[in-house]
Amino acid sequence: MRAAVIGVGNIGTLHAKILSDSGLLCGVCDIDEKRLSAYKDLPCYTDYKAMIDELRPDAVHICTPHYLHAEMVVYALDRGVNVLCEKPLCISYEQLDLVLETEKRSSARLGVCLQNRYNRENVFAKKYLSGKNIVSASAQVAWHRTAEYYATGEWRGKKATEGGGVLINQALHTLDLLQYLCGMPEKIAASVSDLTLKECIEVEDTAVIVSRAGAPVTFFATNGAAADMPVEITVVTDRDTVKIMPGAVYVNGVPQDIGEERYKPLGKACYGSGHGALIADYYGRLESGEPFPINGEAGSGSVRLILAAYKSGGETVNV
Repeated sequence: MRAAVIGVGNIGTLHAKILSDSGLLCGVCDIDEKRLSAYKDLPCYTDYKAMIDELRPDAVHICTPHYLHAEMVVYALDRGVNVLCEKPLCISYEQLDLVLETEKRSSARLGVCLQNRYNRENVFAKKYLSGKNIVSASAQVAWHRTAEYYATGEWRGKKATEGGGVLINQALHTLDLLQYLCGMPEKIAASVSDLTLKECIEVEDTAVIVSRAGAPVTFFATNGAAADMPVEITVVTDRDTVKIMPGAVYVNGVPQDIGEERYKPLGKACYGSGHGALIADYYGRLESGEPFPINGEAGSGSVRLILAAYKSGGETVNV
């Protein structure tokens, strides 16, 4: 298999390292030529279309700013090139419809990089909760972001290019896990606001979502915490209370044996260790012909939740 990476910034370098260590990396693309200097032994491009058309890789990893994901996914799939796209899959309903329509007609396969599903605590929790009656659930993401963070990229903190704020960037993985473990709510109500970062962003830094159908679910996220706090998910069944935290699961307060790390964590601590496992699974399934579990439709759940939250304005809306 031959794989190329589009965008070798923070998350793209992680993808490139995993692919290089696996002997799969055949080329990279970035509009910033300085970033390409680290890959001088490989074909390097500043135009992703030229890279796809000339290299014809088996797969491309899309690791660019949010607003570019949809157009790049569509271009690659329309040319029969498999795609593994970083989150979010897209940032609007129009883009989502286009991506899913393209996925259906393409001979290639789309995967979405929701790597936290592969973290050992979440693998354990998914298996433990399977078949159980979920009564309620809650999750919280309380992280710290500054003006300096948003200054690291012109696309950050802008509705047109990031698609939103804390929900679509920092909290998306936790929202994905919540619906992965508990099911997708049919209706939600949400409120978003900018409480601490008004001087540097035009999107929300704080959000609350509550379900309005099915099991009661509440979700809170903020970038305005004084420091990064551990992400917490709590799921209550008719028998147990299951608390999921980074590297740990507690059932009724008792720590569970969730096994050892399968892959070394790479990059920021918040990335977890799931990238290696997800990428290995993606390519294993490409070779075997088995379907990859986080295809476009499965990967769109968190995007649908977020877009509904932005539409809500405190009112109940369909997801």
